[in-house]
Amino acid sequence: MQRTIHELKCFGSRPGEGNAALVVLGDASSEAQRQAFAREQNRSACVFVDAVAPADGGSAAQEALFVLDYYYPHMRSPLCLHATLAAARVLLREHGAPLAVRTALRGQLLQLSERGTDVFVLLQRQLAPDVAIPPDLPGALLGQPGLHLASAPAIASVGSPKLLLELDSVAALQALRPDLVRIAAWGKERGVSGCYAYARRGDGSFEGRNFNHLDPALEDSATGVAAGALTVHLGRAVTLHQGANLGQPCVLRTELDSGHAHGERILIGGAAAFLQAR
Repeated sequence: MQRTIHELKCFGSRPGEGNAALVVLGDASSEAQRQAFAREQNRSACVFVDAVAPADGGSAAQEALFVLDYYYPHMRSPLCLHATLAAARVLLREHGAPLAVRTALRGQLLQLSERGTDVFVLLQRQLAPDVAIPPDLPGALLGQPGLHLASAPAIASVGSPKLLLELDSVAALQALRPDLVRIAAWGKERGVSGCYAYARRGDGSFEGRNFNHLDPALEDSATGVAAGALTVHLGRAVTLHQGANLGQPCVLRTELDSGHAHGERILIGGAAAFLQAR
């Protein structure tokens, strides 16, 4: 299969907006070569799609037909939801829905589907690291010593654990200038993928910002794993806004799978639109 690269924007609230991802098919390069490619492209995420042969007797609904291998410019990742949405849009166009895939690093099973013009990923909640959060830690990480959060901090995961920090207003959220070096060091030591600060909006939805890069210019305009973690933490469906401060307003929508108790499965979705293929 010839290598093909698609560029999409995901979770955008309007056409042409959203978090950019590259979907690479037909690639046989090494992990080091893939990391170098992702660094050179300088998109928020690249996902390499590797086909696998189904086992005898397996059904398409249960058997993963593709493996998704995720790369940020600075690291390989166990899971990236906006890149998964991009891959879903590419794969569902050819193979139809539902379609099962799994992740390269941890073998996490994901189910891809479409509803109207949006793409959705169904996945299982994951165990989060049991990490002590001292009272002064949130303020230190967010660059605001003495900060009082609107609720107790929490760590939750749907595949990439997030430290969730609720601010008391959207204005306070947007004014944050976090200590990115400290966040990265703290997260690396404890197996937590950065922190996600969020605030409640007047309409009942949420607004958030993800801090997981050393370079402020690489702040995510949409973070699907954080939307999933927030859903797990709150135990309910959420509508999450992100990226307006970056000029890329995004909307992420989640649901709890009603067929499973205790919110064990989470549905995360939004827009995924093609920009170009190479």
